[in-house]
Amino acid sequence: MLSTTSQYALRALLVLAAEPAERLVPGKDMARLAQIPSNYLSKIMITLAGAGLVEAARGSNGGYRLRRPADQIHLIEVVSLFDRQLTPKACFLGVRAECSDHDPCTAHMAWKTVKAELVEFLDGATLDKISGPTLKKARPPRRKSA
Repeated sequence: MLSTTSQYALRALLVLAAEPAERLVPGKDMARLAQIPSNYLSKIMITLAGAGLVEAARGSNGGYRLRRPADQIHLIEVVSLFDRQLTPKACFLGVRAECSDHDPCTAHMAWKTVKAELVEFLDGATLDKISGPTLKKARPPRRKSA
């Protein structure tokens, strides 16, 4: 139901949510943990940073971290950046600029109900609600500082 890009973005954010708020997670670690190609991840992270969801730091000690706590980031904020069909008047089939009850595409009525339920879920759920032990277990051991 969600695009690959939205799924990848959520997986990347879940990696960040599993870390202490102050820790920067290097992009290569995020790509490995979230199982996302690193060049694809960097494009996603640019969008997420532009939306104010993540903070990025460059350099040898750089990486990413959430700008807000995971319980304050709603899934709809992430998904709406990448999935246009969830916008209010978007056409499910993508054949027209807008789709409505008055001027529907052939899939409009069937999609309308499903879309409303999906949007309700995404609007009500936050990153912390979908995070779990799987990502936490997948974290690499912390490097000891010299």
